[in-house]
Amino acid sequence: MTFSPKQEEAMLLLKNGELRRLNIFEGSVRSGKTYVSMIMWAFWTAQSPKEKAYLMCGKTLTTLKRNVLEPLKALLGDSFDYSVSKKEGTLFGRKIYLEGAANAEAESKIRGMTLMGAYCDELTLFGEDYFVMLLSRLSEYGAKLFATTNPDNPSHWVKRRYLDNKNIDLLSIKFSLEDNVFLPAEYVKSLKNEFRGVFYDRYILGKWVAAEGRVYESFSLDNIIARAELKERLSENKLITAAIGVDYGGNGSASAFVLIGIDAGFRNLYVLSEYYDKRNRSAENLIKNFEAFTLDSKSKIPPLQTAYCDSAEQLLIKSFRQAVGKYGVEVKNALKKPINTRINMLNRLIAAKRFYVAEDCVHVIEALQNAVWDERQLHKDVRLDNGTSNIDSLDALEYAFERYENRLFGF
Repeated sequence: MTFSPKQEEAMLLLKNGELRRLNIFEGSVRSGKTYVSMIMWAFWTAQSPKEKAYLMCGKTLTTLKRNVLEPLKALLGDSFDYSVSKKEGTLFGRKIYLEGAANAEAESKIRGMTLMGAYCDELTLFGEDYFVMLLSRLSEYGAKLFATTNPDNPSHWVKRRYLDNKNIDLLSIKFSLEDNVFLPAEYVKSLKNEFRGVFYDRYILGKWVAAEGRVYESFSLDNIIARAELKERLSENKLITAAIGVDYGGNGSASAFVLIGIDAGFRNLYVLSEYYDKRNRSAENLIKNFEAFTLDSKSKIPPLQTAYCDSAEQLLIKSFRQAVGKYGVEVKNALKKPINTRINMLNRLIAAKRFYVAEDCVHVIEALQNAVWDERQLHKDVRLDNGTSNIDSLDALEYAFERYENRLFGF
């Protein structure tokens, strides 16, 4: 195993017995914090009592597997084995429980456990109740927690109640992008160019800063494309996938459909057409308009195969399926990833000049130009949604592309 100087510093803390009850690895993306944290977790576990119980958890088991379990397996081979379906594994002969912390019910999954150690991936995505319960389960003598996190809002409970609390047994190990000496210079430059505003401060500089002002501050005329130029671009680099995102109206909001396409290599994301209606006359009218929009989209964009809909209205989704199945378009529930995950994805594409909106998609353009952070929300980042701006087109747009995160960003 080869370590950067910063990672070697962290490893010395383990070697010299300087770890605390809570050990939090914080800082920028791609800084090497997750890599060294999971190695330190593994080595510490190997030195800890074999008969005790241990836990590894992430926002979801899927993200835990991608971020930690698979890389750890690749490093340790037969010394680490796990089953996501069984939610358990073995690490140097120690039993490891695996859990997700996706919602309020997750807290009940760890009640009753008595733990020697725990590893938390992306801690700021956890609910505070889950974390408080987890700490109460770390009741064995000498128990320790290892956790990774990117910075968030400075009023986030992780920062306010733990990192800034001088009265608890906590060690914060800070990493910056420059600490990862193994990254190619060109990649570091590209990564810095992808982030802007609050996301640059957090994910590149590693600062805990509040979100304020425009949500998509890099969105400009450069991201709006004329139909003639769009046609020329797609003749040179054809679309390989397309999808429709659907958000339903109600209580003063609009119904919105947004058709997106992604070109070869998952390089560029295009908004190709839109539907927007604040009248919401009836469910029957919405179904009819969705069918017409889908038929027109499919005739113009053959790669279109799927529509992703807000999962809140299952009866409408069932009707949508009946309406467009004959055109070879499948209707599925949107993933509905955390809003700020979707915002960050789009901001990265905008800043990297990989996102374009057709000039006649005026509602999407206006929504991107006018979206702002809610200044009344002190403890978290919230996109303002009080009826003064068009959130519906943004939701529909995000539902259409959120599933392609791994392929758009290469992980």
